[in-house]
Amino acid sequence: MNRKIKVLIVDDSVSVQKTLTGILNQDHEIEVIGCASDPYEAVSKIAQSLPDVITLDIEMPRMDGLTFLGKLMKQHPIPVVVISSVAGESSEKGMQALKLGAKEIITKPRLSNPEQLEEYRIRITDAIKASAMSEKIHIKSSGLQSSLKIPVIQEGEKNRGLPFKQNAEKVILIGASTGGTEVISTILKNIRIDLPGILIVQHMPGEFTGSFASRLNKESKLNVKEAEQNDIVLPGNVYIANGFNHLSLIRENGKYRCKLEMSPLVNRHRPSVDVLFLSASRFPGKNITAILLTGMGTDGAKGLLELYEAGAMTLAQDEKSSAVYGMPREANRLNAAKITANPVEIINWLNSSFSKHE
Repeated sequence: MNRKIKVLIVDDSVSVQKTLTGILNQDHEIEVIGCASDPYEAVSKIAQSLPDVITLDIEMPRMDGLTFLGKLMKQHPIPVVVISSVAGESSEKGMQALKLGAKEIITKPRLSNPEQLEEYRIRITDAIKASAMSEKIHIKSSGLQSSLKIPVIQEGEKNRGLPFKQNAEKVILIGASTGGTEVISTILKNIRIDLPGILIVQHMPGEFTGSFASRLNKESKLNVKEAEQNDIVLPGNVYIANGFNHLSLIRENGKYRCKLEMSPLVNRHRPSVDVLFLSASRFPGKNITAILLTGMGTDGAKGLLELYEAGAMTLAQDEKSSAVYGMPREANRLNAAKITANPVEIINWLNSSFSKHE
């Protein structure tokens, strides 16, 4: 960007305002133009100077952050980064904020050492920049259903983990960042329940990935859970990367398993899409399908290329449907994607490309 990203901080804590202002103003691409202690003050500040991005607390006096976010998205959809505490119901409220239109969700700063400060600085500045770049992308369910070519299998209320033997040797990997939560939800709600096991890395703080998995589990007929150490990867099941750890695919005793590791950031992220993709590149390519969705930066592109070169099926989201065309753009620049497609096309490809269950 040629000019600085103008940020308005909305939080009732003066100490949080000061901390965020100090962190953000250190970045030469960002400028904090003001702070507001509640949504009413925020409206007044917005009228004075229109920000590019708003950081928003959820718990505030006079009007809560979710109510304000809902009103803002209807009347003046400025990109919003929710900065929330993790106490009580805040993780679930964070999921509600994403559904209402927030671009990113970040935890409130809890800084006890220089390493934590640097990680937080990276997370918050990247979230601000990605949100400033994002487009308002909404996938309308009515249009989606009319475009789906393959009927979704609706056997019973929920996939109960049946042993779909034909797909037991195959795995689907998905990586995403800004804008990815909505796309992932759309994909999981509309794919067959007998597909191979699915591992997903969505850039999100660890305090919220459990709630994200729970929300997806309720929305879809698949079994969706937050990945745990040594989870066996079963067909028809989905494993969401725990936001505190990198997620890798390993194989022990003839079975795929999840491996979690709290090692340093990779491509400025933990979990990193590249860590997941690269871990799968040592398995037979014919068994791996990898999908790289919307997000800022380059995470996942290198791993997608290695999978492509190993013979895996690789897909990247197209520019038109991406909230931020960064990660998939880099994958296409490297010629790492065999197919570039929108979410509906990805769903149709998944539903038609694997053997039906026995």
